[in-house]
Amino acid sequence: MSRYRGQPDYRHDSTPTTGVLLNNLGTPVAPTTAAVRRYLAEFLWDPRVVEVPRPLWWLVLHGIILRTRPARSAAAYRKVWSDAGSPLLVNTLKQRDALQKLLPADVNVVVGMRYGQPSIASALAKLEELNCSRLLVLPLYPQYSATTTASTFDELAAQLQRMRKIPALHFVDSYHDNPAYINALANSIREHWDTRGRQVRLLFSYHGIPQRYRLAGDPYPCFCHKTTRLVVEQLGLADDEWGIAFQSRLGREEWLRPYTDEVLEQWAQSGTSDVDVVCPGFAADCLETLEEVGIQYRNLFVDKGGNTLSYIPALNYRDDHMRCLHDIVAAGLHGFGESPAADPQFTLERARSQGAPG
Repeated sequence: MSRYRGQPDYRHDSTPTTGVLLNNLGTPVAPTTAAVRRYLAEFLWDPRVVEVPRPLWWLVLHGIILRTRPARSAAAYRKVWSDAGSPLLVNTLKQRDALQKLLPADVNVVVGMRYGQPSIASALAKLEELNCSRLLVLPLYPQYSATTTASTFDELAAQLQRMRKIPALHFVDSYHDNPAYINALANSIREHWDTRGRQVRLLFSYHGIPQRYRLAGDPYPCFCHKTTRLVVEQLGLADDEWGIAFQSRLGREEWLRPYTDEVLEQWAQSGTSDVDVVCPGFAADCLETLEEVGIQYRNLFVDKGGNTLSYIPALNYRDDHMRCLHDIVAAGLHGFGESPAADPQFTLERARSQGAPG
């Protein structure tokens, strides 16, 4: 049996289509210990995420982490889960629907998560059924990192290796300094200030990575700092009105500093009574923004003497964010060039004259 998947009923007069794959990290299928354990087992086994020798990491992962962490994470997920499901999946599907409305009818937008469902494999299978001949992949990670964007490329390549006919490919690796993205971030902050009031300081909080990844050449922290600088410039903030930090660290090794929880603790203890927190690295609200920042860090800030921590929502499916994503997609699709015009009936007849079945 061949290892390559194809379309046995392929027809030469079929009309080729273009696919856009929206990708994000992923989510458990339910806020239960068992579902979270399955999700974490897939996520944390990725060698791009945890760069530790596999035999040693297998023992740590299965002997310690997957025995203790799933129950705690499931409890956290239950705090932000809705009847519609995981906030990350709900928001990403709404992004898909909004982007689809902005694109031509012959462009099909699908969602494929790096871990969990819907998977990259299922998204590619759907596009294959639609006779996708050109594929643009947009990982919703504004700042490139090997732990996220490169991991998506690894899985994409692994799935494409199983296909007999692969589409022309455009892969978006970063948009950390895209002007429309910076404008959308600045707009979201201004609007939050207009409706909720402006706090004393603004903290930009990004997901962290181990410090040794940066030392090995991962450009992620540089991109985070550039995003922050551009937004700060557009908002006209003074140096003492903002800060940058990194959250969501795992394990005991050193991660990118400063840490979000430590910055908030220092600010609270030094007399900063009220802060806003924005998370520009997250294109859609999820566990890390809604529970970690919106609940854990808010409680920490108050416990250490602060008064108000106001979380500024992710860009999600805001109009200006969706126009930004549309522009990124449109530029990538333009790079494919014009689709070759063809008469389907002529193409079919010519193929049959040369011995093709259809």
